[in-house]
Order: sequence, then C-alpha cells, then structure tokens
Amino acid sequence: MVFQYPLELIGTFFFAISGALAMQDKEHDWFAAAFTGFLTAIGGGTIRDMMLGSYPLVWIGDINFLYAVLIGVGAAILFFRVFIRLRRTFMLFDTLGISFFTILGVEKAIGLGVQPEIAAIMGMFTAVMGGVIRDTLTNELPVIFRKEIYATACLAGAIVYLLIDIHTPLERNYNLSISILVIICIRLVALKFKLALPGFRKT
Repeated sequence: MVFQYPLELIGTFFFAISGALAMQDKEHDWFAAAFTGFLTAIGGGTIRDMMLGSYPLVWIGDINFLYAVLIGVGAAILFFRVFIRLRRTFMLFDTLGISFFTILGVEKAIGLGVQPEIAAIMGMFTAVMGGVIRDTLTNELPVIFRKEIYATACLAGAIVYLLIDIHTPLERNYNLSISILVIICIRLVALKFKLALPGFRKT
C-alpha cells in the first residue's frame, strides 16, 4: 500500500527521536542516546514480527528503516537544544510514534492472516513495547504501568480501524488517517486533562 510505507518510516523516525530524547536527563553520551533511540524505534515491530513468525524482521529486510532510525537519532542530537526548550516535545513525538505504530501493526497482523482480535493486540504491542524498552533502559517506570491513558489509546485506535475496515466501504488510506487521529486525540486529551483509568485496588 502506497500510503502505508511512508507512515511506517515516519513512525520509526518519531520513535527514534523519542528514544534519544529520553536520555536528556541522564549522564550518558550520544552513543547511548543513539542506542536507546534505535531500540525504541525497532523494539515493538521486532517483538510483533517474532510473535507472528514474520521473517526477516522488518528493519532487517528493508534498510530504509535503519536510515529512518539514524535520521531520527541525528535530528535529536543536532537539534537537542531546540527540542528540550519546547515543552511537551518528548510526549508529542511519543504520541505520534504510538499512533502510527499501532495502526501499522494491525495492518501487518491482518496481512499475515490473524483474527481481528489478535491483530488489535499486535497493534498495541507494536506501539507500546518500544516505549517499554526505552523506559527500562533509562531506569524509568514503563509508561504502560503509570496511571495514565497510553496503551488504552492504542487499543481504542486499533479497534476503530478494524470496525471501519470490516463494516464500512471506506478506502483504507482514509481509515488509516482516521484511526491514527483517534489515538492522537485520545492521548493528547488524556494528557491535557490528566485523565486515567480507575486504579486497581484489592477489596
């Protein structure tokens, strides 16, 4: 699909920036930032492909994904001072990354013939596991375990995509755009108003 491929590269680019910027308050060098950006960008897709038995892994089979990572990390390093002066920059790039990766993960899973329910979970995994790896490397509590709407936004967008795909004649590129915007809107609204799911408490 013509529209899907550039979105995959853009999502990889955004997540590479997100991973590199996560090192801004750590006492590490640029190589550590680059390594974190790399694992953040390819982590979710790698785990998804391994779980689905899809080989070669997407970033190994297509060198353009490695270039997207390198450009993203380079942008984070070169424009670091610009990025850190902008409030919420890290959250913005992370939100863009998870929105693209969720829907593209669903697309990949559907293309491999799995059931829609599994495809939704694979889309969520694609989006959040890179962030889990990033937070673990930077010694932070992974964002999916914090009291905020993150993985839920991804799952909601994946479900929207599948419902539109299955029950409407809407062209797939429009479906991709709508579903990505759903995730972005849910995530940004949740951040702005500090929305969260109810806490889990034992009785």
